[in-house]
Amino acid sequence: MTSDDILFISKTAHEAGCKVTENVSLSSCTTFGIGGRCPLMIEICSDKAACSLIRALNQKELPFFIIGKGSNLLVSDSSIDMVFLRMGRDFDRIECDGTRLVCEAGASLSALCREAKEQGLTGLEFAYGIPGSVGGAVFMNAGAYGGEISDIIEYAEAVDKNGLLSRFSSDEMGLSYRHSVFMENGMMITKAAFNLRKGDKDEISAKMNELTEKRRTKQPVEMRSAGSTFKRPEGAYAAALIEQCGLKGFTIGGAQVSPKHSGFVVNTGGASFADVMAVIDHVRKTVKEQTGFILETEPVIIRGGAV
Repeated sequence: MTSDDILFISKTAHEAGCKVTENVSLSSCTTFGIGGRCPLMIEICSDKAACSLIRALNQKELPFFIIGKGSNLLVSDSSIDMVFLRMGRDFDRIECDGTRLVCEAGASLSALCREAKEQGLTGLEFAYGIPGSVGGAVFMNAGAYGGEISDIIEYAEAVDKNGLLSRFSSDEMGLSYRHSVFMENGMMITKAAFNLRKGDKDEISAKMNELTEKRRTKQPVEMRSAGSTFKRPEGAYAAALIEQCGLKGFTIGGAQVSPKHSGFVVNTGGASFADVMAVIDHVRKTVKEQTGFILETEPVIIRGGAV
């Protein structure tokens, strides 16, 4: 990426009202705490800004990546020659319309759940504590404790490579286990609407507290990670297979299969990208050899500029 490219995209972003930061360490933008530097980070502030930037980036044929809370992401610690478009505090408005919550992609799932509770709306309790953004949750059809985004989403809006904004109904999103059509079409999710139900605020709060306690006691929430590292294989559970293979606590450098929950690879402090990948590769190889199951990784992995 040339200095002229950076200048052009920076100017486009400023004209759209977005905050621009150069030479950003991605380790500060991911929950794993791992990542090299990128030349440009742009904070998306509106649908209009997203359309302008996507159009400009594709016009220049510049690689870019969309990031929310960085909670389902493993990034190489070498330099990443891409523009990062970040959905965050400038793009996190939530509105209530009866039993529907409509929110921008940068809103955190936890904030969305708290708003649902305040409005006395039930259906989102399962998502409380998932450390991600609404955009990321829709992108991967996030789920936990028997619930998924696909259960409650009404529609999502997204920007295509030509900078055009479209609306997708739930049926058009191709939602399945940790999957959506956005994983294939490369579009930027900007907004989502969720259909909920009237409920008792105290009961909603109690359920959220119950699930928070479950996460605290059973998952390594005190450690840096990208959340659950492996998808659930058909007919089995990743954590059970890993533990069956004697890999709980397996460590390379600063990366470790969590002794608390073997479905998580965690950063015990100072883990490199190579450490984490070595642990993941060893787990996958061992589980396949000993059980026949092939584990797929859940986080998006960026290897030195490539996804």
